[in-house]
Amino acid sequence: MLRRLRQHSDKASPRYKWIALSNTTLGMLMASINGTSLIIALPVIFRGIRINPLDPGSFTYLLWILMGYMLVTAVLVVAFGRLGDMLGRVKMYNLGFLIFTIGALLAALTWSHGTAGAAELIIFRVIQAIGGALLMANSAAIITDAFPADRRGMALGINQIAAMGGSFIGILVGGLLSQISWRWVFLFNVPIGIIGIIWSYIALKEIDVFHPAKMDWFGNISFAAGLAMLLVGITYGIQPYGHSAMGWSNPLVIGLIAGGLSLLVIFVLIERQVKEPMFNLGLFKIRAFTAGNIAGLLSAVGRGGLQFMLIIWLQGIWLPLHGYAFTQTPLWAGIYMLPTTAGFLLAGPLSGYLSDKYGARPFATGGMILAAFSFGLMLLLPVNFNYLPFAGILLLNGLAFGMFSSPNTAGIMNSVPSRFRGVASGMRATFINVGMPLSIGIFFSLMIAGLTASVPTSIYHGLTSNGVSAAIATHLAHLPAISYIFAAFLGYNPLKSLLSPAVLNKLPAGSAAHLTSKEYFPQIIGSPFKHGLVIVLTFAIITCLISAAASWLRGGKYVHLEEAAS
Repeated sequence: MLRRLRQHSDKASPRYKWIALSNTTLGMLMASINGTSLIIALPVIFRGIRINPLDPGSFTYLLWILMGYMLVTAVLVVAFGRLGDMLGRVKMYNLGFLIFTIGALLAALTWSHGTAGAAELIIFRVIQAIGGALLMANSAAIITDAFPADRRGMALGINQIAAMGGSFIGILVGGLLSQISWRWVFLFNVPIGIIGIIWSYIALKEIDVFHPAKMDWFGNISFAAGLAMLLVGITYGIQPYGHSAMGWSNPLVIGLIAGGLSLLVIFVLIERQVKEPMFNLGLFKIRAFTAGNIAGLLSAVGRGGLQFMLIIWLQGIWLPLHGYAFTQTPLWAGIYMLPTTAGFLLAGPLSGYLSDKYGARPFATGGMILAAFSFGLMLLLPVNFNYLPFAGILLLNGLAFGMFSSPNTAGIMNSVPSRFRGVASGMRATFINVGMPLSIGIFFSLMIAGLTASVPTSIYHGLTSNGVSAAIATHLAHLPAISYIFAAFLGYNPLKSLLSPAVLNKLPAGSAAHLTSKEYFPQIIGSPFKHGLVIVLTFAIITCLISAAASWLRGGKYVHLEEAAS
């Protein structure tokens, strides 16, 4: 078999590896830009499809538009990596380009408004997610097939720069496109997708031999159902329930999480018995593979939700306090977060190149320690900060995650036999994709807990000091804290809607104008937000330090013996 692999690999021309790298980089860039451009453009999208964020059901739609893509990719990416091993990684990758582009086009053409428009957008995002999962599951495996072991870190580094750098670039792209129309946030992907489809079908070819096998249906179903139930439960756990600010006591949430965990236990038992499992548990016997995936999961948990918190900080509080209209905040939030992108793009290629020589451990471990340090510096900032030190911290944070990402990916992919690269790539992507929604669930829970402890007092005193009656102020102060956060993030001063014209007309003209101004609401929630942010940042620091420890435990430079011998 090893001889067959060598002979098959030799059929690729010397320049093929660069064709494979450039095409897969385009695919990862498109998929990752799509994710964060949506986050930054959500205010414009909600206004475009005419949804009021203060309506009781709107928060559910917002969460599913935001997190539906992450949930679907997390559930499907391992199965698609396995299919790549069985049917051809390039074939599955090409199909991903096609499905993703169709989903983007449908999302751009969303024809309804209100809740119907939101439901359509969620469905079309799910279609995009299916394509995105096919791209993510097979791109790293295609690169690993095409490049020799001593150049793989550099190649995977460039690919991961596209994946993570695209998530930072997407913030700027989303801000720019949202100034034209919310539909352009999706339409932007269509020409890129068409180019990628044509290019991948013409230029990419299978290098590794296929490994025909039976599909592990019981494993696939138990894994997909268990992970879906778990992540959906976490999603609903951050929504208000009854008189509680969050839904963790909701029987539905408890049932979903308990059922999901039970199914995942059953999944592990199934995988230990079947001959050709979907999730190759034997790979976890490889220390570099296990430690790298744990580090990657924790890195995603530390980064994902916090990135969203920083966008809320900028769009909902800092930019309005500095005179920016809510319609302009998506664009300027993207511009002001550019230092993170710059840091990532600087550190990513260099760390990938150096990891080929010295191994992943020093760079991945150092990156996570530096990330923890940057979050610690962020704790020292006031809510209404000076931009220069904030930009410096963002640059440091981008450098940290750039140092970590490509060496960690190369370390994981170098550690496995070639015939398992598709499933290994899918498993690695699953850990990352599970980490993102898990991170948002944890970070929002911590933020809401912090806000709930301080928002009522801040809202009550702010309203009564401007002439609002104690009864009305008490009622508004005890609305769910997350409603206030999302209202500010989506470009609304909720007091404009929550204080009826009758109440505003009874107030002095100056007080009414002050309460409904773009600066007042950010001022009133700034201090509670900082209280919640301290909790969130502390958790992120701990997560990054544990990730650093896991990364260090991977050992020194390691390439699977099969590759070392070829």
